[in-house]
Amino acid sequence: LIPKFIMAGGSLVKILIHTDVTKYLEFKSVEGSYVYYRGKIYKVPANDAEALKSSLMGILEKRRARKFFIFVQDYQESDPKTHDGLNLKQLPMRKLYAHFGLQEDTMEFIGHALALHRSEEYLDRPAIETVSKISLYFDSLSRYGKSPYIYPLYGLGELPQAFARLSAVHGGTYMLNKPIEKV
Repeated sequence: LIPKFIMAGGSLVKILIHTDVTKYLEFKSVEGSYVYYRGKIYKVPANDAEALKSSLMGILEKRRARKFFIFVQDYQESDPKTHDGLNLKQLPMRKLYAHFGLQEDTMEFIGHALALHRSEEYLDRPAIETVSKISLYFDSLSRYGKSPYIYPLYGLGELPQAFARLSAVHGGTYMLNKPIEKV
C-alpha cells in the first residue's frame, strides 16, 4: 500500500481547519521528500542551505533556478507588477522555463518533484497551472520546514472517523453503507 500524503497548505487542510475537525485529528510532518535521479536517491532541498549543498544541480543552474523560484514566490495573479511582462495564462510552461534558461534536468525536477505532474504534458499547458502548484508546494513547505506533506498520525482512516465524531458532537447520526435519501 502507498500512503497518501496531504499537502500542508492544500484545500483538504483548509477544509479540516474550517470545519474544526482538526481537534479530533493529529498530524505528523513527513521527514522529507526524495527523488530518484540518475541511479541515486536525493533529498529534495527544503531550504536555501540544503539547496546549496545539493548535487542535483550545478552552481550556475542553482542561480537560474533561484531566480525562477523567486519569481514564483513573488508572483501574484492580481498584481501585474509581479508578472515580469509575462502572461502566464497563455504562455506555455516550456517557454517560462526557457525564459529563465533552465536546463532539461531542472525542468523535470521542478515539474515532477515540486509541481507533482505525472507526465510531460504540462509543458505545453498554460504556465499559471504549474506556477500555482509550485506556490502551493512552497506554502506547504513553509508550514513545517522539512517537507510540505503531512499525514494523519494514526492513518487516513482517521479522517472519516474525525468527521463522524464531529457529527456526533452536534447530534448527527453517521450510518455506514446507506445511501443519502435527502439533505
